[in-house]
Amino acid sequence: MMTNREIAEYTLEALKKAGADHAQCIVATGNVDEINADGGEFSLMRTLFNSSVSMKALKDGKKGTISINKLDRETIDAAVKDCIAAAESSVADEAESIAELEKNEVFTVGVLQPDRDRLFDRLEEFLNDVKTEYPKIIMEQLISSYTRGSQLLMNTNGVEYCYEYGGYDISAMFSAHEGEKSSSFVGYGGDFKNLDQRLIDFGMMRTLLAESERQLDTRSVGGKFVGKVVITPACLDNILMTIFRNFISDTTLIDGTSPWKNKLDQKVASEKLSVSTVPLDERIVSGERFTSEGYRSENMEIISDGVLKNFLLTEYGARKTGFRRAKNLSHNLWVRPGEESLDEIIGSIDRGILLNRFSGGHPGTNGDFSGVAKNSFLIENGRITSAISETMISGNLAEMLNNVIAISSETVCDGISILPWIAFDGITISGR
Repeated sequence: MMTNREIAEYTLEALKKAGADHAQCIVATGNVDEINADGGEFSLMRTLFNSSVSMKALKDGKKGTISINKLDRETIDAAVKDCIAAAESSVADEAESIAELEKNEVFTVGVLQPDRDRLFDRLEEFLNDVKTEYPKIIMEQLISSYTRGSQLLMNTNGVEYCYEYGGYDISAMFSAHEGEKSSSFVGYGGDFKNLDQRLIDFGMMRTLLAESERQLDTRSVGGKFVGKVVITPACLDNILMTIFRNFISDTTLIDGTSPWKNKLDQKVASEKLSVSTVPLDERIVSGERFTSEGYRSENMEIISDGVLKNFLLTEYGARKTGFRRAKNLSHNLWVRPGEESLDEIIGSIDRGILLNRFSGGHPGTNGDFSGVAKNSFLIENGRITSAISETMISGNLAEMLNNVIAISSETVCDGISILPWIAFDGITISGR
């Protein structure tokens, strides 16, 4: 059986022999030890083995890509032919490239030896804690795993990055039930490096379990009004990444439709807001160490004191637009906390909602959005008063960022992002 290095070297050599001017490949191998529970009872324990080779070939300025999940020479040879054929049939694009050699590195992150028995004990403890402390909750599905992986990126310019990593994760889907009443589903999870903590204390787990029980009885917000929305860490990641995909990613910057295309180093948000991507932060589990294009990852500011500092462009997007590429392409967001506590922020709001989950379509190019607030609560006269039935909210993402009222001093880390609660004004809220 070939090693990852031998596979990468064989693949690159085969691509060059087949006619590639430049080539890159990423070999990924690893295993996942997974434990499942359904309806609060353990139902599955298994180990999965993963392997893949992703290859990219450039020939006469044309790109071909292909991925396979078998690592034998026969499969690789067939994939090489298909990759070259894909390049030959594509359109030449001078923005296509592979990374130049800078400094080759080996990265080792996380826990490389699992404690499977301890993981099972923690999961059993978690299910018992939920039954005891939140008796109205039914744990519809619980999936937890330990993942150990290895990635090797090599290209024909001599670039070589190797990444060994390991860590645990949890994903819980639950709802509250009492007689004929039931709440909507809540999904929550994240990554963690060790088993030192009770899983019920992970991230926002306790908060969401308690709030799910409160959502057995809901009421309408009553009519339509423009008010304030406090977005929780459980929802904020999705909102911010939607904004960034819409305004500062390859697609809208290349086609010129982004309203922020000329806003680099200019104010785009409230001066209260600073956002970075931080895959190298020690609180992030198995964060990105190199991009899929072959560049070493670094932490990067996106917005600093309301000023747009960087776009989220790949190298291809940078060459197409003339802007600099992003220092990483991760979703490991960090939002700088504010000076007010969450209680102080809630206490300052006369009427609005606390938003735990948002369900809506893709926003318009200009940032207009609308959708349904789920698992959310009404705020009245400085207090969270009651759970609300599904409620429509709408507004504009660009305007919303400029209408930040406050950012909480508290943050939540789920091993993927480190986020506070943020209160925004000027959101249209409509009860059904």
